[in-house]
Amino acid sequence: MKKIFCLPVLLSFFIMSCAGVKPVANKTKQSDETVTIKIVQINDVYEIAPLNAGEYGGLARVAHVRDSIKQQNPNTYLFLAGDFLNPSLIGTIKVDGERIYGQHIVDVLNAMEIDLVTFGNHEFDLDEDDLQKRLNESRFEWTSANVRHLSNGNRDFFKSKRANAVVPATDYSIFTATNSANKQVKFGVVGVTLPSNPKDYVYYGDMYNEAERAYKLASNEANFVVGLTHVAVDEDREIARRLKDIPLIMGGHEHFNMLKKEGNTIIAKADANAKSLYVHTLTYNLNTNDLFLDSELVMITSKTASSPKVAKVVSKWTNIVDEKLKEIVDDPTQVIFTANTPLDGTDTASRSKQTNLGHLIARSMAYSFNDNVAGALVNGGSIRIDDELAGDITVVDIFRVLPFGGAVLKVDLKGSLLKQVLNYGAAQAGEGAYLQRYNFTKNSNGDWQIGEDETITDDKTYTVAFSDFLLKGLDIPFLTPENKDVIKIHTPTEGEIAADIRTAIIEYLKTK
Repeated sequence: MKKIFCLPVLLSFFIMSCAGVKPVANKTKQSDETVTIKIVQINDVYEIAPLNAGEYGGLARVAHVRDSIKQQNPNTYLFLAGDFLNPSLIGTIKVDGERIYGQHIVDVLNAMEIDLVTFGNHEFDLDEDDLQKRLNESRFEWTSANVRHLSNGNRDFFKSKRANAVVPATDYSIFTATNSANKQVKFGVVGVTLPSNPKDYVYYGDMYNEAERAYKLASNEANFVVGLTHVAVDEDREIARRLKDIPLIMGGHEHFNMLKKEGNTIIAKADANAKSLYVHTLTYNLNTNDLFLDSELVMITSKTASSPKVAKVVSKWTNIVDEKLKEIVDDPTQVIFTANTPLDGTDTASRSKQTNLGHLIARSMAYSFNDNVAGALVNGGSIRIDDELAGDITVVDIFRVLPFGGAVLKVDLKGSLLKQVLNYGAAQAGEGAYLQRYNFTKNSNGDWQIGEDETITDDKTYTVAFSDFLLKGLDIPFLTPENKDVIKIHTPTEGEIAADIRTAIIEYLKTK
């Protein structure tokens, strides 16, 4: 096994056969007895356009990379390892009174002629009707061995209802690749999804048992089988331990690139929002049944060309966003702040530690009430940009950070409840309920305090700015208006800047 971790491009070469994995010095030479397959992998894509003023990402660029490879090798496929229908700023926009909810990215993926996707947990953020609309609009295959549609007491595959056919999602997919001598190799793709988003219309089977079942079925039809999963990397490792002969698992869920080895299996995940992609080259020897794998991480940057066809579709949707945002703010592209130090909005950080962006958001919430509050709290899971903001920050950037918006509430509550809330948020590190804070810290004794020196006491009443989502009791079950220690709640009217948390941030940043 050769791994080069110090370079921007991460490579791993290995050979798989019935005897196991063997290190090799050279790639397989092409001949009439080999078939070479190229798989372009992306995962966790919430943004269709390039990010950070065009510095990286962009699905039109991904399409160009895939198209360029396919010109050289017709056996080229594009797979997406889950999480793309939600969340995004575009998805929250209403057109003709109806939220887009992923219609934009399905439109783009259709233009890209993507071959296969697996369900991610965020696909089930949509309600049943909206997900069905997206399935019906898609012209690509869906796979997951462990998710089923629950409807009228029945458990069945999710189905795409198209003009002339009903196309079910599958436990696995089979693809056929052909070499210049017209010799063929069939390979299977098995997908599973982590059961982290329970919905009454979704059934989750055991991901490990279902992966094993689907792998056995696919192996009966194919020369080899790979994985396309949306689970945590430790769960990918367990799948690899159970499926000892699976050469490659293309995964999602984590938002940063990685290339791991577990037994005979390589586990690959690209960066979220198509900041990078993996190109997997699989060369199958028809004589020996050996499989050679070369996995290359490719960064998608401003130097990457774009597919004109896909760029046109992307522009259609970004123009819709611009027009809709102009109904809320005069100039979505207005620069309101310059971040000399990058503002950390990455998903992992927002859900696990106090960040500068989280502090800025909470500080803005206090500002929206003229600082007549003890402090401010917002759940880290509401920060959805999963990116760092650096340099010039525009109005639209703030809408990308908090696509769902919502009001800032001014809440009077007892100190005992406030401490309970702060402790609960701190204990939720790694989850969306982790709290980003302004003016609340722990002192050397481990007690919560306001500012530098005021320790929170149980019987005193404090006024705190909360994101309205937190008072719904979804992230913090006991934090609801019905809690006896919630004394009073002020909900801002439309004319107050606290009526939309994004407006509060924009107005605060304009003062800096």
